[in-house]
Amino acid sequence: MAPSKKKKVEKEGGKKKAMITVEVKKKMIEKHERGMRVADIARFYNKSTSTICTILKKKENIRGLDAAKGVTRVSKQRPRVLEDVEKLLLIWINEKKRAGDNVSESIICEKAKALYVDLVSKQPGTSQENEDGFKASRGWFDNFKRRSGIHSAVKPGEAASSDAKAAEVFAAEFQKLMVFDCYLPEQVFSCNETGLFWKKMPKRTYLTAEENAMPGPKPMKDRLTLLFCANASGDFKVKPLLVYHSENPRAFKKYHVEKSQLNVMWRSNSKAWVTRILFVEWINEVFGPAVKEYLLENNLPLKVLLLMDDAPAHPPGVQDDLLEEFKFIKVKFLPPNTTPLLQPINQQVISNFKKLYTKALFQLCFEVTEGTDLSLREFWKNHFNIVNCLNLIDNAWNWVSKRTLNSAWGNLWSDCVLGHDFNGFDQELEPPVVHQILSLGEIMGLEVNEEDIEELLEEYGQELTTDELMDLHRDQRLEVKEEISSEEEDKRAQESLTSNEIREMCKMWEKVQHFVEKYHPNKDVAVQTINLFNDNTMSHFHQILKRRQKQVSLDRLLGKISDRRPTQNPSSSPSPSSSSLLSHLPHTNYDSFQRQSAG
Repeated sequence: MAPSKKKKVEKEGGKKKAMITVEVKKKMIEKHERGMRVADIARFYNKSTSTICTILKKKENIRGLDAAKGVTRVSKQRPRVLEDVEKLLLIWINEKKRAGDNVSESIICEKAKALYVDLVSKQPGTSQENEDGFKASRGWFDNFKRRSGIHSAVKPGEAASSDAKAAEVFAAEFQKLMVFDCYLPEQVFSCNETGLFWKKMPKRTYLTAEENAMPGPKPMKDRLTLLFCANASGDFKVKPLLVYHSENPRAFKKYHVEKSQLNVMWRSNSKAWVTRILFVEWINEVFGPAVKEYLLENNLPLKVLLLMDDAPAHPPGVQDDLLEEFKFIKVKFLPPNTTPLLQPINQQVISNFKKLYTKALFQLCFEVTEGTDLSLREFWKNHFNIVNCLNLIDNAWNWVSKRTLNSAWGNLWSDCVLGHDFNGFDQELEPPVVHQILSLGEIMGLEVNEEDIEELLEEYGQELTTDELMDLHRDQRLEVKEEISSEEEDKRAQESLTSNEIREMCKMWEKVQHFVEKYHPNKDVAVQTINLFNDNTMSHFHQILKRRQKQVSLDRLLGKISDRRPTQNPSSSPSPSSSSLLSHLPHTNYDSFQRQSAG
């Protein structure tokens, strides 16, 4: 009798056959359609050619699948609505993680059941029995966790509420530390993240009403994450870190934006939230150099304390990742569940920034509609983009006053607050900003009142509804497609450029370079400018030439190998040489294959 499947697996060394996810299958099909050979795809993914051929035969069916992350196949027994539940659940978990909230197994399962009921209720002809059909069992959760890789986001137990007692104890210890270690307010910094719906208006405006009435993705739900940081004296703000879900938005290309020249440190990932890697980059590339320069300019001791909460992006070992030149920076963490009570950046600084951002947004709308022929509706729909948003963020962060930043330390380090008069501060500051927003809205014919502005600010901290999660999911997919399309356009433009044209341009640049070096009166400025242009511009064209030269050399080598092969039998049909086959591969795919082969 033939051995069972289980025994066969044991005889082969106990290795379970690795299943290929739907996501990876789609990538295989995409590579093949871009010209990559079956054998090269098999080698790239370490699979047999027969497996790749089977996947390619079923490519039409696979393309039609819209599976959640990690799913290997979609069976008839697995309802489509469950796929949607898991996709939206991942977005929800990412949003919770972005906010620094803990999520446990029970919280995730409850949310999954709520999403399931909500989605099923939206389907026509739904019965109560269908709504109760998904139990979010332990088995489902284990499989979901394995497929999606959310282990780091799940914490044991329930998320706790604010711990007032721990906050009181920590504040007393913190004030003693400041005295004992002789820290000045200029040397103590606080940082924290916040989400921003950058294209969102109060609900009662006709722009929002039109947006909600339209089918499909809602740009007003587009969200980014900002990390703000300032010192306790309030006289120094650090360049913010901004994380978006797109690395190169189309507006950047349209307006020729240089990311290195922005007033924020621009980074991206698919979830648009701060990760440990991005946080460490910000500390070493922005925070460290900036505070060092600030202290030296003000003749202050090279000593800094950075206060932060225990969010996932701020792991305890972050101090070990500091570069050697920034070891003067010490990191201190707030106790769990004390952020709302103690974190200075959270004490009206972020809410004040969002008020000021809304004011800047209304002001921009007013200036555009007053100074051009555009209507507010047309400007909002066709012209307001992420580049405008970056200018508004810069304005709003600049408008956050020294007094706001200093008074924010009142709950934690009252001795550093100027005059110790921080009670009632918010009541003095907020009304003028809100009144300016309302005045601008009235001039533009927008029906908004003070409650609308407060509601808008509260929405930033509210949990996303099922419809909002669906909008986010659609937006992210659309943005990825647009980026791929933009990259393909750039690639076609590069391929239309001949190597001779690039060489001629390089020769002309060499002539200009020699002329400037010879005749410019300031040699240092000339050399610095030339090097900058070489690094930021000319290196791109040199890389194209280098890549093409490698391709030509390899094709010649493969051609020689092909010529040395024995002459084929005249009666047999000739097979194409490796050289001719490889020459049809796109450069990017083939270069990737070369690196894999070398590895």
